[in-house]
Amino acid sequence: MQKIFSFGFWNSIARLILRNRIVIIVLILIATYLLSTQWKNMQFSYTEANLMPDDHEVNVSYNGFLEKFGEEGNLILLGVQDSALFTPEKFKAWNKLTDTLLTYPEVDQIISPASLQELKKFEDPKRFEMVPVLPETDLDSDILAAFENKLFTALPFYENLVYSSHSNTIQSALYLNKELVNTKARKIFVLEELEPLIAEFEEQQGIEIRVSGMPYIRTLNAQNIVDEIGLFIVAALLVTSIIFFFFFRSIRATIISMVTVCIGVMWAFGFIGLLHYEITILTALIPPLIIVIGIPNCIFLINKYQQEIKKHGNQAKSLQRVITKVGNATLMTNVTTASGFATFILTDSQLLREFGVVASINILAIFVLSLLIIPVIYSYLKPPRDRHLKHLNTRWIGGFVDWMENMVRNHRIAIYISSLALLILSIIGIYTIKVSGSILEDMPQETQFYKDVKFFEREFDGVMPLEIMIDTKRPKGVLKLSTLKRMNDLESKIEEIPELSKPLSINRLVKYSKQAYYNGNPKYYQLPTSQERNFIMPYAKGLSSSEGIMQSYVDSTGQYARITTFMKDVGTEKMEEIENDLLPEIEKIFPSERYEVSLTGKALLFQKGTSYLVRNLIISLGLAILLIAGLMAWMFRSFRMILISLVPNLLPLIVTAGVMGFLGVPIKPSTILVFSIAFGISVDDTIHFLAKYRQELKANDWKIKRSVYAALRETGVSMFYTSIVLFFGFSVFMISSFGGTVALGGLVSATLLFAMLANLLLLPSLLLSLERSIANKETLKEPAMRIFETEEEEANRDQQNN
Repeated sequence: MQKIFSFGFWNSIARLILRNRIVIIVLILIATYLLSTQWKNMQFSYTEANLMPDDHEVNVSYNGFLEKFGEEGNLILLGVQDSALFTPEKFKAWNKLTDTLLTYPEVDQIISPASLQELKKFEDPKRFEMVPVLPETDLDSDILAAFENKLFTALPFYENLVYSSHSNTIQSALYLNKELVNTKARKIFVLEELEPLIAEFEEQQGIEIRVSGMPYIRTLNAQNIVDEIGLFIVAALLVTSIIFFFFFRSIRATIISMVTVCIGVMWAFGFIGLLHYEITILTALIPPLIIVIGIPNCIFLINKYQQEIKKHGNQAKSLQRVITKVGNATLMTNVTTASGFATFILTDSQLLREFGVVASINILAIFVLSLLIIPVIYSYLKPPRDRHLKHLNTRWIGGFVDWMENMVRNHRIAIYISSLALLILSIIGIYTIKVSGSILEDMPQETQFYKDVKFFEREFDGVMPLEIMIDTKRPKGVLKLSTLKRMNDLESKIEEIPELSKPLSINRLVKYSKQAYYNGNPKYYQLPTSQERNFIMPYAKGLSSSEGIMQSYVDSTGQYARITTFMKDVGTEKMEEIENDLLPEIEKIFPSERYEVSLTGKALLFQKGTSYLVRNLIISLGLAILLIAGLMAWMFRSFRMILISLVPNLLPLIVTAGVMGFLGVPIKPSTILVFSIAFGISVDDTIHFLAKYRQELKANDWKIKRSVYAALRETGVSMFYTSIVLFFGFSVFMISSFGGTVALGGLVSATLLFAMLANLLLLPSLLLSLERSIANKETLKEPAMRIFETEEEEANRDQQNN
C-alpha cells in the first residue's frame, strides 16, 4: 500500500506535469508576476531589530524609560580634530554648516561651539541666564583664540558634550526630531542632505569631519545591507553557474538551472513583500541562499535525466523517471532543509521568526519550481548529445569514488581514529568559545563610518548610550540635595569604569549653577552645600522653565531622573562585568525602600537581546535535530539507523564549534545560526545515502558490503557535486563587508565540507562495522516513505505503463 501510494502518487504527478506543460508555464509566469507586484511592500526597518519579546522585562523597563524621557537614540555627532577650525574663515564656515542643518525639520536642536552659551549671574533681579559665549559678529583671531582657551579650561559643563577631555577635539551635537528619527525621513536626511553638506565643507575647508551617533550608524549600516543584496545575488549566480558548467560542461543545462533559481529569487522577494516583512541582516541573506540551495535540486534532476538518456535514450521515459524517482528524494531533502529553518519560527524572537518563515517557504518553493521547470523545458528540447553526457564518465570523479571506496573498505580504523581525534580536539576548542554581543563587531570595518565610531570612542569614550533611571518615589524628589549627592556618588563610580564616558545628568546644571554663582570660576564646578544651596536658589528659580535644559534629565513631575553615560563597544562578557560592578554600587547608594533604580538604554538592550537570541538559536538547533531525527524515524522505522545517521551530521557541527574556539570566533547571532543551517542541509546527503543503501540491501539479498559499496558509488558523485556547489555557494557570503555574514559564509562552507566527508566516509564505515546489529529485516523495517524503488519494481511499473 505504501509502495503504491508513494510511486503511484509520483506517477500521477509526472503525468500531470508532462501533459500540462503550457498550463504550468503560464501559471509560473502569472505567479511570478503577482509576486513581483509585492516587491513594493519590501521595506527596511528604521528602528533597531527587537531581539526580545515585547513583554520581556528588559523591554518593559526600556519602554518605561522612553515614556518618561522620549527617544534616546536621536543624537548625531560631528567631530573635528583640527586646530585650524578656530581661525575666522573656517569657524564661520562651520557656523554656517550648523545653521544650515538647523533649518531642516529633521533637526530639533544643535549644540555647537559657535552657539555655546554660558550661565551668568545677574543681581537685579537675582537670576541666572544663559548668554552667548561668542559675539555674533567680528570673530577675529584673538577672540577665537580666547574662546578656544576658555572652552577647554573654564567650561567643564561642556566636557564630553562639546569638547573632548583627552585632546582638543570638538564636536557639534545634532538632536534629531524624536517623531522622525525612526522613519524614512531619517534616511533621506542622512544620505541626501547631511552627507553632501559635510562633503562640501571638507572639500572647501580642507578639514575632515568625523560623523557618528546611533541614527547615523543605523542608516549607513542599513544602506550597506541594501547594497550587498545585489552583490550577493550576482556573486552567487556567477559562482554556482561556473561550478555547474564545470561539472556538466553544458551551457544549456547551466542556463536552465540559472533561470530556475532566478525565478526562485524573484519569488523570495515577492514573499517578503507579501508578508510585509522588513529587510534585515537575516532576511537579506534569503535570495542568495535560495540560489545556493536551489542549484543542488537542479543537479539531482538534470544528472538523473542525463543518466536515464544515456541508459535507454527514451526522452519521455527519462523525464517521467526524473520526476518519479528524484522527485520523492528531493522533496524529502528539501523538507528536512526547510524544517531546519522552520524551527526558528518556534522562537520568541520576531527577527528569527520572520527569517524562519520566509526561508522555509522559499526552500519549498524552489523545490516546486525545479520539479516543474526543468522537466518541462527539457521536454521541448532535443535529448542531450554524447558530449553533454561525457561528465558522467569523468576520470577524476571516478578516481574520487575509488578513493572513497578504498578508504571505507581498507582504512576504517584510520577513519575512526581521525574522527575521534577531531572530536576530542573540538571539545577542547569548544571550552574556549566566548559569547559576543558587540554592536559594531559585525559592521563593515573598512567603511568610514566604522572608523569614525572608533574615533569617537577614543575621544569621547563611546557612542552607545547606557541609561540609569532613578525613581525617587515622590514628586520633586530629584531636586533634593540628598538625591543629587547620591547621584553624584554614582557618577563618580561610573567615571572609574574605563569603558564608560563621563556621565550626563541634572547634576551638571546644578554644579554649573554654583560655578556661575561664584562668577564662573571653574574650581567651584561642584555640588553646592546645604548653606550654599539657600544662597543659589533665588538665582536659579526660573532657569528650568525658561531654558528647558532640565527636561532631558528630569521628568515633568521631578520624580524621575536619568543619568546618561556613553559606552565603548564592548562584548557581552565585558558588559556583564560592568553591569555586575554597577548594580551593587547602585543598591548601596540608593536604598531600595526609598528609590527604584533601573539600568537600560540601547547598549544594554542590545547586549541582553544578543544573549536572548543566542539562547533561542541553541533551542532552535535542538528542535531542528529532534525534528529531523523524527522525520528520519518515520522514513526508516529504525532507531539504530537514526543514531548512526546523526553521528556524521553532529560531528561536523562539533568540529566547527571547536574551530571557532581555536580561531577565537565568538558565539553570536550570526555564528550560532551556522549550526541550524548546516545541519538542515547536510542531513540531505544522509537521507540520499541511507535510502539508496536500503534499496541496495533488498536488491542484494541483505548483503551488507555489496550494498554499502553500491550505494556509495551511486550517490557519491551527486553528493560530491552538491557539496562542492554548496561549499562555494556559501563562500560567496565571505565577500561581505559585515563580519557576521563573513563568519556565516565561511563556517557554513567548512561545516558542509566536513559533513560531506563524514557522510561519504564515516557513515558507510559505521554501517559496515555494525552490520550484524543493524542489517536485518527486523531492524530495517519497510519504511513509511519509499524514496527510491528497486530495478525490479521500476521494470514492473514500466511494463504496466506500456
